[in-house]
Amino acid sequence: MEDPHKTTPTLEEMRARIPDIGDDFTVPQFWEKYDETQHGVWRSLYRRQSKLLKDRACDEFFQGLKGLRLTEDRIPHFERTSDELEKLTGWRIVSVPCRVPDKIFFEHLANKRFPAGRFIRPPDELDYINQPDVFHDVFGHSPMLAHPVFSEYMQAYGKGALRAMREFDTLPHLARLYWYTVEFGLINSKAGMRIYGSGIVSSKAESIYCLDSPSPDRIGFDLERIMRTEYQRSDFQKLYFVIDSFEQLFRDTYQDFASLYARLKSGPSYEPGQVLPTDRVFTRGTHTYVGGTFAP
Repeated sequence: MEDPHKTTPTLEEMRARIPDIGDDFTVPQFWEKYDETQHGVWRSLYRRQSKLLKDRACDEFFQGLKGLRLTEDRIPHFERTSDELEKLTGWRIVSVPCRVPDKIFFEHLANKRFPAGRFIRPPDELDYINQPDVFHDVFGHSPMLAHPVFSEYMQAYGKGALRAMREFDTLPHLARLYWYTVEFGLINSKAGMRIYGSGIVSSKAESIYCLDSPSPDRIGFDLERIMRTEYQRSDFQKLYFVIDSFEQLFRDTYQDFASLYARLKSGPSYEPGQVLPTDRVFTRGTHTYVGGTFAP
């Protein structure tokens, strides 16, 4: 989901640069135009993260990688990957040139389409990107879209967000839900605490930090608590929400949000790093940061 504080270009602005862009912001991937340097970036990132995520990412993530036949050698061809994904859960990946407006993004999700950036970060910026690229979007997101329950959650999120845009003024609250689940979610699996959020699995530093650092709080999933909690983009997370299962995530969010939205119009908002007496705490963080990394 888009950061509500970021602006995205209009369709008219994009058409001035990309004449073949569709009304839904989709564009041809032009897979054949990727050069060896770009494929090399994918290869470096894939090798690094797939090795690092062993015993860190949840089993469902690796099952998705295998089911989609994602490999390290080349940037995935969206049509071919989509054909595999569609067999599993009915989803497809569509190519976009940049961040897309919220309404367009939600319409894609509601129709089981995931917008993926067709560009890839340059070789000298492996650990930082200004906006999601093909590695974040395809390696990070698509394996979880191959999971039947999580993919239903994503579609329900898109449908619910479209309704929220029509009837309520609640996008900042919805952005928090997306942030703390889809992007930075942890799951308390039988094997221990594991990663499923795409913002973590596509990041070397956060893949280590989220499980190993004493700094962040890790607390149990609570829908209203999440939607009242601010998040930060510029550093490691001070707080992670932990689900017990993907069935729990879907069950707790597949509901009419009207009464919740009414409650959210008043009452407190919480900063990352606040732990409440009502929280189910897995680990209480120290919030110690040293030079942009976590203190051992």
